Amino acid sequence: MLTIKQIFDLGLKIGMAADPRGPKGVQKYLDRIKKEYEDLRPEDKQYFDKEQLVNPYSDSRVHVGDLNAKVKRVLAGIDIGSGEILLASQLCERGKTIDLVMAHHPVGSGLANLHGVMDMTVDEYEKLGMPVHTAESLMGERIKEVGRSTHASNHYQMLDMAKLLKINVMNTHTITDNLINKFVREYIEKKAPETIGDLIKVILEIPEYHEAKLRGAGPRITAGSSKNRVGKFLLEMTGGTSPSNKVYQELSRAGVSTVIGMHMPEAAMEKVNEHHMNVVIAGHMSSDSLGMNLFLDELEKKDIEVVPCSGLIRVNRNKKK
Repeated sequence: MLTIKQIFDLGLKIGMAADPRGPKGVQKYLDRIKKEYEDLRPEDKQYFDKEQLVNPYSDSRVHVGDLNAKVKRVLAGIDIGSGEILLASQLCERGKTIDLVMAHHPVGSGLANLHGVMDMTVDEYEKLGMPVHTAESLMGERIKEVGRSTHASNHYQMLDMAKLLKINVMNTHTITDNLINKFVREYIEKKAPETIGDLIKVILEIPEYHEAKLRGAGPRITAGSSKNRVGKFLLEMTGGTSPSNKVYQELSRAGVSTVIGMHMPEAAMEKVNEHHMNVVIAGHMSSDSLGMNLFLDELEKKDIEVVPCSGLIRVNRNKKK
């Protein structure tokens, strides 16, 4: 049986192992954060979130609960709000004790600091051939924009309810997004689809996307044609949220032909079409479910029961072995 801290540490370990920046890139980031902390004035250090010194994902953390509490059963979902906290409380009252509620999307300080993980995409763009100064400039603009957009949110509304009801809560946003990114990239590279139509067929082989198709939210081509060749592709599955719309012109110049993502704003779609790129939207809830499932499978190996909710398409890969 694991404690809440052991569960989060396990997630952090496998999330960092799947980070597209690689172990050295993650360590460089942590070293930079450490230096930023050390360079702060003494009066400013009280406001610094020291978890950032060991956790490179500011949008993923334990929010409510005793870190040493033992966990036998987890209620896991994509979006956890007040309704899911009440559900956990009701299940406890009815004899099905929920020891931990696990959200995918960020809540609390994780939502307030969502923009803190977005610079990890700079490394990905540089690997694809975009000049690093261009990548940094474009992402810098977008990071500020996202920081402003989340600043006014009621970040702690649900967590305040959880505290009152004594429901433990954590979330695993970039941690499990990294797992999606690694899994889907390796799957596509192994299958090596030639055309966009072939790419759709490959994605549909993954159970979460197959189920999403049955539910009416499966993978779809939103730009380009099924007959177009895939070429060099960008996988937009981690890095906090959607990048700057301006990034697609630079990616096209770097030779990227296809973008594979969870979702894409209409303004970004216009830019993609201007530069004749292909876009395949794999699906949002299905992609997030895949990342969560890869982590939840590890918990089930530790004899922790998983109760899915809130749009999680639960696929247990342990049973297939």
